[in-house]
Amino acid sequence: MNDLRSEIHRLHAEICSGLADPTRILILYTLHQKPHNVSELAEALAVPQPTVSRHLKVLRERRMVNANRAGQAVYYSLTDKRVIEALDLLRAVLASNLQGQSELAESVQQATH
Repeated sequence: MNDLRSEIHRLHAEICSGLADPTRILILYTLHQKPHNVSELAEALAVPQPTVSRHLKVLRERRMVNANRAGQAVYYSLTDKRVIEALDLLRAVLASNLQGQSELAESVQQATH
């Protein structure tokens, strides 16, 4: 049980906290397409460059993105593409939950009319 508890704490500290901000999730999806530098990410996401840099620092610290220098520029890429698979799975769960809530709201509305 202590091993599981330790693993959950590590998971939360490393991965979940990295995914805790919607901008970081958008950065990950953008990097899934191809590597980008900070300026390209800022432009693609319409987010100020310092904000993108701050989010990239968090993602680097959690080993979710790699930084590779190419001349003057630093290009960021995903460390593990499975993070996108995990995000897609979480989005599917969320969509399913929302669908269930919508169906429940419809049935309640029909019952009251």
